[in-house]
Amino acid sequence: MDCMVVPKSYKCGFPVFFYEEPLKSALYDFKYKNQRDYAIFFAECMDRYYGKMIKRLNIDGLVPVPLHPHKRKVRGYNQAQLLAEAFSKRIGIPVYKKQLLRVVETSPQKELDDKKRMKNLKNAFQLDVNAIKLKRVLLVDDIYTSGATIESCTEVLLGAGTEEVYYISVAIGKGYAG
Repeated sequence: MDCMVVPKSYKCGFPVFFYEEPLKSALYDFKYKNQRDYAIFFAECMDRYYGKMIKRLNIDGLVPVPLHPHKRKVRGYNQAQLLAEAFSKRIGIPVYKKQLLRVVETSPQKELDDKKRMKNLKNAFQLDVNAIKLKRVLLVDDIYTSGATIESCTEVLLGAGTEEVYYISVAIGKGYAG
């Protein structure tokens, strides 16, 4: 429904579950309580639901949504990168973990409404100077809510010559669909 209300720049999204309990608590633990091993289970679910379809898209690379370096240092890891790496092992598509950079430390998206989310992410991402040109990219993230993060990343990738961008997430908020 989200794409029908607000057109998106990416081609298609692949959310696995709705963002509701008990998954909501599991994702919180994965993201904030160092439960890194959850990435293996979540990647298994991604593969089970969408692996074959994604392989047919001829994706050149998986690109995890980046964290700002300060946030990554505090947390100790990027959950999207862990998901991308675990998913890559299952489907055989390489991960480009430095393709995108988060150059602005933004406010947490969960604290903002939809309009403020897009404004919050304006100019937050950029392509790494050593980025490899990829024709088809699958962005990987843990949660899709308003789509602002995926949209911001997509705009940077398309602006740099990527032809098609897709995304996959463990969860999507109710009321949104890719």
